[in-house]
Amino acid sequence: MRDVELICLDEDDLMHPNTGETNFNESAYFNFFDPTRRLGGFMRLGNRPNEGRAEMTLCLYLPDGRVAFMFKRSEIGGNDTFDAGGMRFEVRTPMRKHGLHYRGSCLLLDRPLDLLDPRAAFTANPYGTAELTLTYDAVSRVHGGEPRVRQDGGWVSANLEKKGEEFAKGHLEQHGRAHGMLTIDGTKWEIDGFGLRDRSWGPRYWQAPDHYRWLTMNFGAEAGVAAALTVQRDGRRRQGGYLYRPGSESEHIRKVEIETEHTGDEKLHAAVHVTLTLADGSIERIDGRVLAMVPLRNRREGVTTRIAEGLTAWRWGDRVGYGWSEYLDHV
Repeated sequence: MRDVELICLDEDDLMHPNTGETNFNESAYFNFFDPTRRLGGFMRLGNRPNEGRAEMTLCLYLPDGRVAFMFKRSEIGGNDTFDAGGMRFEVRTPMRKHGLHYRGSCLLLDRPLDLLDPRAAFTANPYGTAELTLTYDAVSRVHGGEPRVRQDGGWVSANLEKKGEEFAKGHLEQHGRAHGMLTIDGTKWEIDGFGLRDRSWGPRYWQAPDHYRWLTMNFGAEAGVAAALTVQRDGRRRQGGYLYRPGSESEHIRKVEIETEHTGDEKLHAAVHVTLTLADGSIERIDGRVLAMVPLRNRREGVTTRIAEGLTAWRWGDRVGYGWSEYLDHV
């Protein structure tokens, strides 16, 4: 289509109309890591209103090496809010400030790799109670949006996803700072760390791409990177992301090259070497080392998809930062 632009509107931080597809999804995700306390994690709510449920994920990497984890599919009546399974997200100021809340049970894993077999992990490991309250403030501009065209003085969606490849009609990412309190079984930690959030809307099946690599990096208040490489089932590659430094425009990433070192029988990633080519042709190289791995699983129509969540320490020149390397593959 002519004159299609990737446009992000303030209202894209609010709930989108349910467009009726069986697999319509609207999701919000926040990650964060406090390097002083060696504590971090991610929270996700994915509404699937036409399936009558929401997917809730809580994954916290604790200072003693354990992981506090919970996943639920909770009934919902529509796509009016992010509030399910004990988790709730609130938009306080669109694109600037969010409130994150969780109160409920959690699985306490001494061996996070137990989640390679979720049924066994939920049976064999103890449970605790978790309460998490965070304020999430933006530190970068928003990157992304939805492909749109000008019409009658406004913006109208120009859906470019092919049938069978739907993963996110619209998608935005933004680096942020999280501060608040986590309590697990009476033990309390204050949290003050950096992270990245994303929000997606439109039809989605986790099985749509052949595989993807999503890398999120935070280098304190100095810089941040989000990079993604997705390979479709016909071999076509989509890649990109952004790099931000305070006081300047975000720099677009046009090429993402990844070398991966694997470990164990399951061939989970243990180290990541990234070469990023920016829009101006300059090249940045960043190396990552996985500190803790949580393998998640999604099944649909006979396909088992693994989403490997690696808490990762990143080195970019003299900078040291933290974030996640998320690898999606079909087992």
